[in-house]
Order: sequence, then structure tokens, then C-alpha cells
Amino acid sequence: MTVTETVKETVKGALGASDEAPRATREQMSEAKLPLAYRDSCAHLAIPLNRCRFESYYLPWKCVDERHSYEKCQYVEFKKRVAKMDELRAAKGGARSN
Repeated sequence: MTVTETVKETVKGALGASDEAPRATREQMSEAKLPLAYRDSCAHLAIPLNRCRFESYYLPWKCVDERHSYEKCQYVEFKKRVAKMDELRAAKGGARSN
């Protein structure tokens, strides 16, 4: 691995773009009182976001970095679901399921 690749992997990990996303455990999610609808693969980012929002009285100009990382995680997960659906649709010959 070259120095450039090492730097790229480090930056990806810092931005939350790595494939090995840290998962929040069930205990962490229940301690944070995270609603069931938000207990997904981005829950590890929702927990600090909600804590920051609570501590800053939900001021819209606070917690910008946390919100951006959470929303980016949600977007990446959406893109994965769309790619998987396109793959399934291509396997069916373009037929829709509904």
C-alpha cells in the first residue's frame, strides 16, 4: 500500500466513508433512547447528533458537523438500496415488482 492509498483510507475512515462502519450496539441505542425507526446502520451517528441537539437546545446552527455526517450516512445507505433494487430489476429483465 502506497502512502497515497494510506492517506485516502485514513480520510475515508475519518469521514465515515469506510466499509467497516462502527455499529452501535443495542445497549447503546437503548441507553440513548433512540427510537426504533432510527436504529439502523447510521445509529452510531444519530446518538451523538441527538445528544448534541439536546445539549444545545436544538439550535439550528449548532451540531452542523454531526448532522452532515448523519445525513451523508443516510444518503449512502439510500444509494446502496437503489443499486440493489436496480440489480434485482436487471435480473428480472426490467420487470417491476409492483
